[in-house]
Amino acid sequence: MPGITNGALGVSVELPRPAPARGRLVDRPLLGADGQTREKRVLLAAPRGYCAGVDRAVIAVEKALDHFGSPVYVRKQIVHNVHVVSELEKRGAIFVDDVNEVPEGSHLVFSAHGVSPAVVAAAASRDLQAIDATCPLVTKVHREASRFAGQNKHILLIGHAGHEEVEGTMGHAPEQTTLVTSPEHADLVEVPDSVTAGEVGLVWISQTTLSVDETMETVRRLRERFPQLQDPPSDDICYATQNRQVAIKKVAKDAELVIVVGSANSSNSVRLVEVALEHGAKAAFRVDYASEIQQEWLDGVGSVGVTSGASVPEVLVDEVLADLADAGFGTVQVVKTAEEDLMFSLPKELRSDDRALGGRRSE
Repeated sequence: MPGITNGALGVSVELPRPAPARGRLVDRPLLGADGQTREKRVLLAAPRGYCAGVDRAVIAVEKALDHFGSPVYVRKQIVHNVHVVSELEKRGAIFVDDVNEVPEGSHLVFSAHGVSPAVVAAAASRDLQAIDATCPLVTKVHREASRFAGQNKHILLIGHAGHEEVEGTMGHAPEQTTLVTSPEHADLVEVPDSVTAGEVGLVWISQTTLSVDETMETVRRLRERFPQLQDPPSDDICYATQNRQVAIKKVAKDAELVIVVGSANSSNSVRLVEVALEHGAKAAFRVDYASEIQQEWLDGVGSVGVTSGASVPEVLVDEVLADLADAGFGTVQVVKTAEEDLMFSLPKELRSDDRALGGRRSE
């Protein structure tokens, strides 16, 4: 079992890992310009993996299954990770796109990405026993949208069209919200005449899982066009998204290849690939599973950066490290840029004194 050296603390530890799939990846010697064999290493980003909001949401579905029995219905994917969804399906969770698919009176969990008031009302109309697993940081953005709308302000919501979180947030002030999808879109987006006339204020908020740098560039361009644009009282991009981007920036400058574990519909995972490429990585790929790593990615590479999105269980990272070790990347250096100890309580429907969270999030 390869050892891990913590680059910040100088501590070596042993990492428990499942057995790698032998023979799939090959340990090919890496030769330097002098013909001598070079060491191959992994730069393991920390923080990575599960955030507090994801941990809370996944445990909420597990607890609901334990308490109420199968099936428990979940609107949309509880978090954007194919492995997590698959494992919960095996336990009896049923994922649906619309509350109308849920039998009346059933238990229904709202995903970590949040829902609009219209979805809440639709669930109530079917007498569904709703459990709200919305990440509290997303709920904060929802409350901002409602408050700003009540203060006669028009909202510019920076986010990705079609994302569940964006749909939920816009649903809290649909008539007073305009979506801005990119820095380029900021140059073109139009606001109501009442804003231009100074009759209505203008404020921006954002999806919680965006690229910090791209969001700030979007805001900069918006403010060039609309100098009166107001900031939200605090950052909307969540702490976990920011921390994982900071960590991969540090890793990327020394990595010839970066592997991000995360699903294609995970906004924060996709952003990690982009951030890695923007900050020095020669190549970066996203994978759901270690089995997706290609031998040609590794050939001629001496340093591989590894991280994972905020909805990724650590077991998937362990499998990637095991396969990389099989390919000769036995030295693992942890690159730590922050400590995370935030925990959220369970939804009130599942809460009791003996149900504390913690202990499952990764570094």
